[in-house]
Amino acid sequence: MFAVHLLAFHFTKLKEDQIKKVDRFLHQLRLSDDVLQDVAARFRAEMLKGLARDTNPTAAVKMLPSFVRSLPDGSEKGEFLAVDLGGSQLRAHQVKVFDDGKQSSQLESKFYPTPKEVTQGSGAELFDYIADCLSDFMETRNLKQKKLPLGFTFSFPCKQTKLDEGVLLEWTKHFRVRGVQGTDVVSSLHRALQKHQDIDVDVLALVNDTVGTMMTCGYDDQRCEVGLIIGTGTNACYMEEMRHISLVEGDEGRMCINTEWGAFGDDGALDDLRTEFDRELDLGSLNPGKQLFEKMISSLYLGELVRLILLKMTKEGLLFNGKVSAALLTKGKIEMKHVSAMEKYKEGLSNTREILTELQLFPSEEDCVAVQHVCTIVSFRSANLCAAALAAILTRLRDNKKLLRMRTTVGIDGGLYKTHPKYAKRLHKVVRRLVPTCDVRFLLSQSGSGRGAAVVTAVALRLAAQHRRLDATLAPFLLPPSILQQVRDSMRAELEYGLKRETQAQATVKMLPTYVCGMPDGTEKGKFLALDLGGTNFRVLLVKIKSGRRRSVQMYNKIFAIPLEIMQGTGEELFDHIVQCIAEFLEYMGIKGARLPLGFTFSFPCRQTSIDKGTLVGWTKGFKATDCEGEDVVDMLREAIRRRNEFDLDIVAVVNDTVGTMMTCGYEDPNCEIGLIAGTGTNVCYMEDMKNIEIVEGNEGKMCINTEWGAFGDNGCIDHIRTKYDREVDEGSLNPGKQRYEKMTSGMYLGEIVREILIDLTKQGLLFRGHISESLQRGIFETKFLSQIESDRLALLQVRRVLQQLGLDSTCEDSIIVKEVCAAVSTRAARLCGAGLAAVVEKKRQNRGVQHLQITVGVDGTLYKLHPHFSRILQETVKELAPQCDVTFMLSEDGSGKGAALITAVAKRLHSVGQKQK
Repeated sequence: MFAVHLLAFHFTKLKEDQIKKVDRFLHQLRLSDDVLQDVAARFRAEMLKGLARDTNPTAAVKMLPSFVRSLPDGSEKGEFLAVDLGGSQLRAHQVKVFDDGKQSSQLESKFYPTPKEVTQGSGAELFDYIADCLSDFMETRNLKQKKLPLGFTFSFPCKQTKLDEGVLLEWTKHFRVRGVQGTDVVSSLHRALQKHQDIDVDVLALVNDTVGTMMTCGYDDQRCEVGLIIGTGTNACYMEEMRHISLVEGDEGRMCINTEWGAFGDDGALDDLRTEFDRELDLGSLNPGKQLFEKMISSLYLGELVRLILLKMTKEGLLFNGKVSAALLTKGKIEMKHVSAMEKYKEGLSNTREILTELQLFPSEEDCVAVQHVCTIVSFRSANLCAAALAAILTRLRDNKKLLRMRTTVGIDGGLYKTHPKYAKRLHKVVRRLVPTCDVRFLLSQSGSGRGAAVVTAVALRLAAQHRRLDATLAPFLLPPSILQQVRDSMRAELEYGLKRETQAQATVKMLPTYVCGMPDGTEKGKFLALDLGGTNFRVLLVKIKSGRRRSVQMYNKIFAIPLEIMQGTGEELFDHIVQCIAEFLEYMGIKGARLPLGFTFSFPCRQTSIDKGTLVGWTKGFKATDCEGEDVVDMLREAIRRRNEFDLDIVAVVNDTVGTMMTCGYEDPNCEIGLIAGTGTNVCYMEDMKNIEIVEGNEGKMCINTEWGAFGDNGCIDHIRTKYDREVDEGSLNPGKQRYEKMTSGMYLGEIVREILIDLTKQGLLFRGHISESLQRGIFETKFLSQIESDRLALLQVRRVLQQLGLDSTCEDSIIVKEVCAAVSTRAARLCGAGLAAVVEKKRQNRGVQHLQITVGVDGTLYKLHPHFSRILQETVKELAPQCDVTFMLSEDGSGKGAALITAVAKRLHSVGQKQK
């Protein structure tokens, strides 16, 4: 009995001695918790660098967006294929996903080898091999007669700009295929599959194996938001907040980030922790200087690391009596399977003896103990480093959620984690020690990343079907150049009809003479009043104009609201309200006794017979006051002033806001002969040669024509581009059948068009979970919301807030769709407006008889000024449709106020000149 105890003591002492010897030799590989916390902090810093647009190009950890935005919602169903490339085998899968409320699935697989001639051959050979294997699998499963969507698990770093596209950044592991780096691997697979005429496969998703693992586990556990691979290679992915991913537009919701953490340390961040053995291994690898973290962790390298350590220890006489065998000198002779076998709990030492004997090393008992401990230190360091980086990810997730304590699940896969006898337990223990505020469940992926790729594909298929329906809904708003040319030519024809005496009465574009026959010349001076009526607000202005070297325009104004009951009441009530506002302003300015010349900006279609006479043709922009149409608005204003009997004014000119805009810009730029309004309503005016205006006597000089182009199309000439939504908006308006062009291009109606589309998409189940809320009532969607939603500075989080202000509870996907709808509607408006303006500038060019025209357009209106893209798209369209015209766009400073005063001043000047000539 004593002998047994003595033997046990001797063996224990022997083991302790050998362990201490190895510990001393490999002290650099043993990492304390403080060191691991420091590694975690370093990795968190690397994550931030990878996520930021400005530092990503130089970041070692690339933090690649995967464009996987969510886990399945349970409505996915169907049959899918998946191909998984990245390890020692190529795997083909058939996955059936059932819409049974239980998120159940069925997986059938076949494995294929990846021989060296494939993994280190040409790109064409690799993708042809994948296509051949897939074809064989489909033959085996009797699937060739079916058209099936495919998810491609590709376990190498790829830069993705969408789910079904990925440019290979670099090969890792043992792959070195020529001609693939820097190309889209999905396109390469498509080309290879096209060679197989007997199969019909559509590649819908490119998925990293880590992402596939997360999705596989996420299918079973909704808490799963991290994927981890520890096998031939190593990597991690997790669900990051969109607001932190500056590489991708938008900040609402989350997206899975493929960290590609194998490259951690490639910039030197881990140099103090890398040993001489790590450096030697790296120098002998296929990719020196790259994937340094992976080379300290993954199973592809741990066996070789053990070999290099044993070789040095032997050379220093610490093992095998200093005798080195040929096998120990041979790279790759010790593999991960040997390390795992040597670390087994009971049979580890006997396995060690057997493996070392095969390497012709003839070990002693002491050698076996020492070698086993070397394996333990190498694999333990791997688990420690992996735990530190995972701790960094878990801490980031917890911080993102602003939680003190977080419960989450990590989906995990990989041969090292699965087959090593102690790796999983070590990893779990260290992670929980490093992040005690996270309750982590480790969920082993039972079916690899193949099912995950199919799940991603199923989600992508659902989203793609939704997008096709969205595209079909918005397709009528996408106007090709040929249609825009037709609109330009139709507008040009309508301009001509409105100018000719015999067709003017039937013309929809009325081409109304304004009797403004001159532009400012700089000699205008004096005090003038201006009134501005054209929307829901009414302004009264005092304008002081100075001439000469101190030429300037000073303005004082006050804004008054026009209540809806006044807008849609009687004409007498409307003009009495206007005069009351004037009286308040004159009192406010202390000029009630002065009889000042006045310009009246009246932004509605008027037929003028002189500059101070304007008969209202018809109300627009929501006005509906009775007993006004067919009446002279100047006379109505004079009558209201008389009724009040408090003051008198010299009404010199009735002015359209568009003309005022042109005059304001003309004051600054003599080349300005066109005015454009793109705001609540839309209109254009321009200086036309008198000889072309058949409805006014005289052929000399020019006169400003107020086109009133908002009525373009009222005769049906643009019916072919009107959508069902345009018709719904028109039918629900105050003036059905009228101002059709304006209803497609102006701020008053764009929000309403968007609202009609949103209701239709909601009915189709594409928005707001198919629920039409009371909030989608008429008029809710003002055009200012379009401007906010489409702002480049406003990401999806703010879009969602805008929708919440409107009482619409939206998801991230809803916000994206709403943004697309707004963009389609506003882009069409800008393109149509540009087509109309191209007709006007082309007419000006032909009037002058020049090959090339240089002209300035004065512009005003909130849509043009405030919408983030409207002005740019409009300008691009004019350039495209009137290439012989060089058009400068000049923003008007208060065309309807300052412009009215300038027109009044010019009219007074011309009147004075006329009087002198008499």
